[in-house]
Amino acid sequence: MTQTFIHIGIILLEIAIVLGAVLGHVAYLSFVERKVLSYMQDRLGPMEVGYHGLLQPVADGLKLFFKEDIIPSGANKLIFSIAPVISLVPALIGFAVIPFTATPFGPWGILKPAITDINIGVLYILAFSSVGAYGILLGGWASNSKYALLGGLRSAAQVISYELTMGFSIIGVVILSGSLSLVQITEAQKEHWFFLFQPVAFILFFLSALAETNRLPFDLPEADSELVAGWFTEYSGMRFAFYILAEYANMIIVSCIGTILFLGGWHAPFQALEAVPP
Repeated sequence: MTQTFIHIGIILLEIAIVLGAVLGHVAYLSFVERKVLSYMQDRLGPMEVGYHGLLQPVADGLKLFFKEDIIPSGANKLIFSIAPVISLVPALIGFAVIPFTATPFGPWGILKPAITDINIGVLYILAFSSVGAYGILLGGWASNSKYALLGGLRSAAQVISYELTMGFSIIGVVILSGSLSLVQITEAQKEHWFFLFQPVAFILFFLSALAETNRLPFDLPEADSELVAGWFTEYSGMRFAFYILAEYANMIIVSCIGTILFLGGWHAPFQALEAVPP
């Protein structure tokens, strides 16, 4: 019984560490993006909160937490309320199978390289990423706004279209590694990264990942110039924050998956070169 509680405690600790790292990265990715865009446009960007605005993400989080949560008249209140959660939860659940290192770490090596390693890790990621599209589509429909509905429809069409390309780009990696486990795929790249054998697949995966996360030039679901902000036009407060968290978390997870599938995961280039016999 004691060992069971210890095991559960270790798992909860791993989940807390991964979620803390992901949400911290999400906060400061938005900060970095704002600063880069500011310099591109000859502006300073956030400067007031902390040194050069470094505490701006903290201030933004507190502001959104206490901001009034408005539900438009005529909106479907239940679906409007749960749609952001439907987008956020799949984005965070995906990190459960992402391996970060080769060996256990932490005090006495009690923390595993991944929260869990399942033999269908690739399918697990693809399945949950598909669920996130429902949150966007339902949020746009439930808002009772033409702008939000158009954004939701565009996003659904884009996700469905580019998921097909992403699935095809992964097939070669699965064949080369002989496994759907992300850990096994990483271990199969000890000597040579799969990018060397599948460069076209890597480019297709990269383009599909941009489209799946609504990043430029695939930002039609948001389309500020014509749809104001797309599917989350009518959202405010923490529900708006959930959508932003989901979008940036998806950016991180597709980057992790691309690294694992094509760039050797934790195997650095010089390790692969050293493994090649003279």
